[in-house]
Amino acid sequence: MSDPLHGKTLESILNELVEELGWEHMGYLIDINCFNNDPSVTSSLKFLRKTPWARKKVEELYIRKIVEKIN
Repeated sequence: MSDPLHGKTLESILNELVEELGWEHMGYLIDINCFNNDPSVTSSLKFLRKTPWARKKVEELYIRKIVEKIN
């Protein structure tokens, strides 16, 4: 199977998740402040880029909710 994240930027992953799930549900699934307190794509990208464990959770959520939904 090919890498479902290949060619995807963190920003596009985040935007697709926000569109599909919304900030509130994302904050429920991944309890991090940048999703729960005054969320924005800019603040979330800043946090996720410097926090590998959180980025991994977002990428895993993307694969579960977006990629597997398509297949």
